[in-house]
Amino acid sequence: MDAIVTAGGIPRPEDPLYTYSHGDSKALIDVAGKPMIQWVLDALGEAKQVDNVIVIGLSPKSGVTCKKPIYYVSNKGRMLANIVAGVNKALELNKKTQYVLIVSSDIPALKPEMVDWLVDTCVETKDDLYYGICPRDVMEKRFPDSKRTYTKLKDIELCGADINITHVRMATEHLDLWESLIGSRKNALRQASMVGWDTFFQVATRSITLEDLVAKVCGRIGVQGRAIRWDYAEPCMDIDKPNQLELLRADLEEQQRKSAAKVKRAAKKAVKKTTKPKPAARTKLKAEK
Repeated sequence: MDAIVTAGGIPRPEDPLYTYSHGDSKALIDVAGKPMIQWVLDALGEAKQVDNVIVIGLSPKSGVTCKKPIYYVSNKGRMLANIVAGVNKALELNKKTQYVLIVSSDIPALKPEMVDWLVDTCVETKDDLYYGICPRDVMEKRFPDSKRTYTKLKDIELCGADINITHVRMATEHLDLWESLIGSRKNALRQASMVGWDTFFQVATRSITLEDLVAKVCGRIGVQGRAIRWDYAEPCMDIDKPNQLELLRADLEEQQRKSAAKVKRAAKKAVKKTTKPKPAARTKLKAEK
């Protein structure tokens, strides 16, 4: 499956991350020694289920790399236009492409095994759209200081994932509605009002379950959709605010320290094993005849 990585956003002066970006793409903000997006590309590069990676909004001059074939598409301005451009590129690479991964460049804690789990889980059915959600308890257990905003439903408090799977036809149908939904993706109540005021009321009063909400939204849009419940917080831990940036910087630096220490211990153990003195050879005495 091809992965489309959205990296076209450049923070403006009113953006909380403006002072960190130095007028460049948000995706290139340093996180623990490398660009934010590079962590995402490393995860996709190691994932077994990813074939190609399509980066929207950057060029080869950005210096980012990936173990999988990487292609660049210029920024088209709006998020939906960028996703459509990415899907078109995937179809150009392989006309038989049916599904693509849509991945945000600001989830640096993403791991390869999480990408593979998502693909394996989604291919069990033939839906049009798979949208990931993370329960509040999962997020706060892993990142207790994340200060995420949660949508409160009748049966769950959740936040959305930043890596999802969609059928390619979703990039050509219902574009007006998708544009509105994507534009208000950080506001669940606003999204619900676009789907219908009855849905807005049910979300606002916490009188609707996740399953029923998915059914209503999909019915309104006219697609088959499925909510994917993550047991990992990392794919849902994006960077929108300075505290989230500092949180993930510290988290990934700690992971790097632990990894380096583990490698050092393994190397030390290997050296000891090869330099361990061999027992003295026994001298065989031949009896005199």
